[in-house]
Amino acid sequence: MKPLSPRQIQIIKAVVEEYTSTGEPIGSDTLDKKFNLGVSPATIRNEMVRLEDLGYLKQPHTSAGRIPTPIALKLYVSELMHEEDLSVTEEVSVKERIWDHRKQLDTLLQEATKVLSEKTGNISFATSSDGSIYSAGYSNLLSLPEFFDIDVTRQVLSMIESWKQMEGIFARTEDLQPFHIVLGDEFGNEYLYPCAMAYLDYSAGGQTGHIGVIGPARLNYPYVMPMLRHMSSLIDEISASWS
Repeated sequence: MKPLSPRQIQIIKAVVEEYTSTGEPIGSDTLDKKFNLGVSPATIRNEMVRLEDLGYLKQPHTSAGRIPTPIALKLYVSELMHEEDLSVTEEVSVKERIWDHRKQLDTLLQEATKVLSEKTGNISFATSSDGSIYSAGYSNLLSLPEFFDIDVTRQVLSMIESWKQMEGIFARTEDLQPFHIVLGDEFGNEYLYPCAMAYLDYSAGGQTGHIGVIGPARLNYPYVMPMLRHMSSLIDEISASWS
C-alpha cells in the first residue's frame, strides 16, 4: 500500500479519536476547528477523499462525514495511540475485587469479567480450554448506538454464548502479538462489522484461554488495552500461587 504522508496520518489519528468519542461521522470542518491541523478545511476535505480511496475512511450514505475503517483503527492501535496509565488506586481496586475469588479459576474468571465490564462499559468475556465461557455486561449494549440494531445485538449475544464460534474467531485472528484486535470482516459475519473484540491469552492452573471485551469498533483502546493487561497479569499472579 502507498505510504501515507504525515498529514494523512495526522488526519487518521484525529478522525479515530473524534469518532471514538462521539460515534458520529467526522467532517472536515470539525477536524479544522478541533485539531488545529494547520491547513484549510478544503485541503482536509481533499485528503479525506484520498484516504477514502486508500481504504482508511468510509462515508456512510446518510452523512457527509466519514468514519474510520478497520484498517485505520488497526493502524491507530498499533502505531498512533498513546495508552493511558492506570492510576495506582484503580489498579489496587481491581486487585481487591478479584482477590477474594482467588481459590478457584471459575469464580476468579467470572469476577474478572464483572470488573472488566464495569470498567470498560462493554461486554467482557473469558474462555477456558475446557469449553467454558464467562461473560458480563450485557446491559452495557443498551447505551451504545451501534447496538440499537437488533440484528447486530442478536449476533453478538449468539456469538458470546457459543464456545465454538468464539474459538473459530480466535483461530482466525491470532498472531504473534500478545494483544489481539478483531475488527470488521475478521468476524466472518456481516452483522458484526460495526463491532470490535480486544483480548489477551492467559494460562492459569493448567488451563489456557482468552480474556477480553466486545463492543463497538470505536472501543476506548487507550484505556481498554492497559486494563486488560492489568487483569491478565493479576490472573497470572494469582494462579502462580496455586503451584
